[in-house]
Amino acid sequence: AQQGRVREKAYGKQKIYFADQEQLPAASDAELRGLDGEIAARSAQLQALQQSCRHMEAELKDLNSSMTTPEMVKEIEALRKDCATYTEKLERIKSATNHVTPEEKEKVCQEQQLYRREWRRRKRMATELLDAILEGYPKSKKQFFEEVGIETDEEHGVVLPA
Repeated sequence: AQQGRVREKAYGKQKIYFADQEQLPAASDAELRGLDGEIAARSAQLQALQQSCRHMEAELKDLNSSMTTPEMVKEIEALRKDCATYTEKLERIKSATNHVTPEEKEKVCQEQQLYRREWRRRKRMATELLDAILEGYPKSKKQFFEEVGIETDEEHGVVLPA
């Protein structure tokens, strides 16, 4: 600082030393414009390289997530085996002689409707009867069912078919 190469500034008890810029040569306007142009060119080059890098990273990610040739061969073989199995199963079903006739199917559907209607009717009758009993019963519905030994469809997860 005494020789003049470094400047000193005092801020309270602290002292700061920095290079004396007055001793450095001043740049001309042409040099500054040239440096600004070079900075702009380098910034554009950096942007292009960053864009190229992002594009290559995306391509690498796509390639890493896709199947390799041996994996594809294995997958194709597995699919062909599945296809052959399903084709064989279809042929067995088509060639089976014990098909259900439309008349038999209709008869079974009618029986199911009859049983379903009867189930609903009986469930409704039982519910009405139990509700009538529970009107005068001092305890809860659950306790009554437990004492009498009634098991409901809901306890066993049974749902009335549609």
